[in-house]
Amino acid sequence: MRTTADLLVHDAELLATVDDARREIPGGWVAVTDGVVTGVGGPGDPAPAAVRRVDARGCLVTPGLVNTHHHLYQNLTRAFAPALTGGLFEWLVTLYPLWARLDEEAAFVSAYVGLTELALSGCTTSTDHLYVHPRGGGDLVSAEIAAARELGVRFSPTRGSMSLSVEDGGLPPVSVVQDEDDILADSERLVAAHHDRSPHAMTRIALAPCSPFSVSPALMRRTAELAEDLDVRLHTHLCETRDEDAFCLATFGRRPVDHLADVGWLSDRVWLAHVVWPSADEVARLGAARVGAAHCPSSNMVLGSGLAPVAELRAAGAPVGLGVDGSSSADSASLWLEARTAMLQGKLRHGAGAMSARHALEMATRGGAACLGRTGGIGELSVGACGDLAVWSLEGPAFAGALSDPVEAWLRCGPVAARHTVVAGRFVVEDGVPVHPGLDEQLAVHRRVSARLQA
Repeated sequence: MRTTADLLVHDAELLATVDDARREIPGGWVAVTDGVVTGVGGPGDPAPAAVRRVDARGCLVTPGLVNTHHHLYQNLTRAFAPALTGGLFEWLVTLYPLWARLDEEAAFVSAYVGLTELALSGCTTSTDHLYVHPRGGGDLVSAEIAAARELGVRFSPTRGSMSLSVEDGGLPPVSVVQDEDDILADSERLVAAHHDRSPHAMTRIALAPCSPFSVSPALMRRTAELAEDLDVRLHTHLCETRDEDAFCLATFGRRPVDHLADVGWLSDRVWLAHVVWPSADEVARLGAARVGAAHCPSSNMVLGSGLAPVAELRAAGAPVGLGVDGSSSADSASLWLEARTAMLQGKLRHGAGAMSARHALEMATRGGAACLGRTGGIGELSVGACGDLAVWSLEGPAFAGALSDPVEAWLRCGPVAARHTVVAGRFVVEDGVPVHPGLDEQLAVHRRVSARLQA
């Protein structure tokens, strides 16, 4: 048995483990060996020798943050002027024709830039919902997986899909929808090619028909059956806007959660994006079924969608994580910003004491792990968990006078980016800078590809 760790992060101002006991250790340390946490302790506990030691004095150390909803390709149309004043439906109709130009180069470079942006905000695991697959565009999901592997971040993309075009009563144009048999065959292919079932997997795949207004009930049912056969998770948008309520009532004669139950999706295999407009009864049903929710506070504000009932969902038993959502709606992909915004929205909705920084940290870590089906593996610092962590400096003018509570200071002061972001014991961000040398080159490619899409 090895007695020397690969990495020891030591002497933290506070180590917030977010483990089962929610231990917070002043002067704490965490050791990582072979990509896995092999020790956690405080000043009175003997720390192991290590190949590399990182001094975390003046810093908060947390588990790496977990992003539960994103559309990485959308950073190619970030802050696109013609789409800035409409709600969700208007925004989508404006941008679908641009996204119809996606190809493998676009998928790779948008993932590379977007995952780097997330890592700067302390995020170590991200999902992605890539639901636009233009004819002739190539293998877009494999392209973004290649970017994640090059960067060394933990990645759980979804094979998104749209089958219901405007000609069939849906919202997207015919250029970006696919045949249902083709969608299911490609879903099975991607799971076989990339899905790693091991406890410390770097890549996992989920299946993600896009939304009630872009896929048929038949595709929803068949995807749920396939996910059961393959034992993978399911993801979709639901209850995002009032418009969606109206669409579901007009098209299916059912509200969105009733529709979800009708197509076999009311299960703990599922996590949903947004969940802004469920009724009290629907919140209870989602909680009882342990359906997860990806709370996307910035996107919900940018698009005017509303304030999600986060406290109610958590109280009902639904796992709630955080998502930055697509860069075309949220425009900034900082998971720290989403944690802070979630905290502020919780206070706005239910009062100053209703949502603390610890609640937001828990959603950004353990809640996200539960949404992705990885409880105990990511989103906490405990022996045997993945060696993913973020080190946050609490020094400088923004933190002057914040002496009493490092976790509250982390979200109340700032803005903050991670000093170090570590995935499987390896640095992805070091001293506030991405370690991979190809970023400048990829940013130049990104600008060229963005210009092509927006032309």
